[in-house]
Amino acid sequence: MVTLTAALPPAAVASMGNIGSTYGVLPSDLASAQALSMFNSQVSATFYNPAYLTTDPRGELTAGMLHAQPNLEASGANGTYTLDKESQHVLIGMKTNLSSMLRNGPPIYLGFIAGVEKYGKEMLAFSSATSAQGQFLHYGRQPLFLNVGAASAVWRGLSLGASARVTLHAGAELRTVSDLAGNTEQEKLSVNAEPSIRMIYSASADLGDTFCPDRDCLLSGWEVAASYRTSSDTNTTVDAGVVIPGLIPASDPLEFTIRTYDSYQPETLALGVQYRGDGWRIGGSVEQQNWSGLSDKFDGDQVRDQANVRFDDILVPRIGAEYQLSRHFSLTTGLALQPSPLEDGLTPDVNYYDNDRLIAGIGLAAEYDRTRVLAYPVRLDIGYQYHRMDDREFTLSTIGQDNATVTNGAVTAGGDVHVVAGSVTLKF
Repeated sequence: MVTLTAALPPAAVASMGNIGSTYGVLPSDLASAQALSMFNSQVSATFYNPAYLTTDPRGELTAGMLHAQPNLEASGANGTYTLDKESQHVLIGMKTNLSSMLRNGPPIYLGFIAGVEKYGKEMLAFSSATSAQGQFLHYGRQPLFLNVGAASAVWRGLSLGASARVTLHAGAELRTVSDLAGNTEQEKLSVNAEPSIRMIYSASADLGDTFCPDRDCLLSGWEVAASYRTSSDTNTTVDAGVVIPGLIPASDPLEFTIRTYDSYQPETLALGVQYRGDGWRIGGSVEQQNWSGLSDKFDGDQVRDQANVRFDDILVPRIGAEYQLSRHFSLTTGLALQPSPLEDGLTPDVNYYDNDRLIAGIGLAAEYDRTRVLAYPVRLDIGYQYHRMDDREFTLSTIGQDNATVTNGAVTAGGDVHVVAGSVTLKF
């Protein structure tokens, strides 16, 4: 669904990011607040660290669901605006070993994962609008999530990987003849959507296998990883031409174009480290997210260019741990601190809200080696994540006559978000 609004609507919802960058792809990613996601051997590795697909040689098929419920408020003298529009994803992913296709050479692992909003009924969740009462930058429905990646072990303990993130760029063209009352005829409408492919590159190393493969040493148990994600976005362009007989001739129709962006994922460089002990592991990562690139996108956005929105690059630290409770059960938890990239609390007409947030997660995994039906292990995961937004003050404003900024009062925005996800993974 696409909504393009030039007037002031009763409500507006932005949704920058996707489930991978906002919450986490699989329950295990939610549980660690993405702190251990660079060392997750499941198919979500195609987004966080494709090189880690090599760590488990078995194939796997994963299916799951994610539900995110924001409870965000912005209150001031003019009343309270509430955002409670949930995101509901169905997920499916698969990983396989392609070695049997090759005569020689190192094993190559292929993985893909897809997520579709509204439990599979909505592939393009898109909203772009101005708002008199304000809108939250990060939350709301998430668009199609699709990643395809491959990896190979290139030396002892060292693996390289790459994946492609797919987003949709939509375009619509309208040509019509109208009278002054808005009655149209001879309409011609065409719509198309084409994929945009952006790359993710990564490398990971098991330092023990690399430097002391035949014995234990100080580096045994340590793993490091690095990944680079290029920026991506979903955008829509609408071109319209209108002819009004006797007023606007066909030789010089009234033409206008609206181009707008949504679901932006910033250029991201991530570095991670993990130590694995006997029945436990602890690790963390630091992400450099270059949100300043979104400032340039908004300068060419016909819906929001007047707001002069500016974004800062941010650092996101994460830390997480996993403990093997018993033969079948393991517990994962994690924390992350994500500062707001929104530079200013004054964005005329658009009136964005965004806050620093504390992210905490916890989850449980159960893996059974033998079942009565399946020949290979089955894994069940459930994860919960909580976002706590720090209160922040903003000034509602509009662009008045002579392009002057008119302020309409101050508001305080904050709240929290609850996310829960579950998945079933079949090994083969």
